[in-house]
Amino acid sequence: MIRVLLVDDQPLIRSGFRALLDAEDDIEVVAEAANGEEGLEKARLHAPDIALVDIQMPGVDGIEATRRIAGDPALAGTHVVILTNYGLDEHVFHALKAGAAGFLVKDVQPEDFLHAVRVAARGDALLAPSITRRLIDRYVSQPLRPGAQLGRLTNREREAVVLVAKGLSNDEIAASMVISPLTAKTHVNRAMTKLHARDRAQLVVIAYESGLVVPRATDRG
Repeated sequence: MIRVLLVDDQPLIRSGFRALLDAEDDIEVVAEAANGEEGLEKARLHAPDIALVDIQMPGVDGIEATRRIAGDPALAGTHVVILTNYGLDEHVFHALKAGAAGFLVKDVQPEDFLHAVRVAARGDALLAPSITRRLIDRYVSQPLRPGAQLGRLTNREREAVVLVAKGLSNDEIAASMVISPLTAKTHVNRAMTKLHARDRAQLVVIAYESGLVVPRATDRG
């Protein structure tokens, strides 16, 4: 059962998402919150698998709520998915850097919304290849993290990280590297551990900020 926390300051939005989620046999909404502060309290109380967090709320906003949830060791199993009205923008990028596993636009189709919740619950990032490219091209223009930490990776782990940054799934990484999906997952997980990445979304950000992968916007080739 996927346990979900809804954090949004609009009651109608929360009730709509709750009705959709509770209708599924494998998903349960365990709590609701009207702001980031309350969301953090409910997260600590219920330790949900997924926290759906509105990015713009009064008081503690979605970015700060994400940072606090992602930084709480007791909530290591909680994946934050940002809810936004505007699609990809600078706020979403900052939320991903703060630890969000991905983001959803609020007018997403119901079937896509449910699929996204299940994807996030598996620990996968909600970043399609096209979204990843737009994100990086727009907001990452130069390396920000020291590249030395990449020296902790094996060659195969580095290769797997590059493919994750290109938006590939574990099965696609396995096919590209000619290894089993289980081995691909192992490479990705070990890379996340060594680079202190909470999930694949942060691994993507680290890959670009460290210079391991060069954004097209700065690619001279």
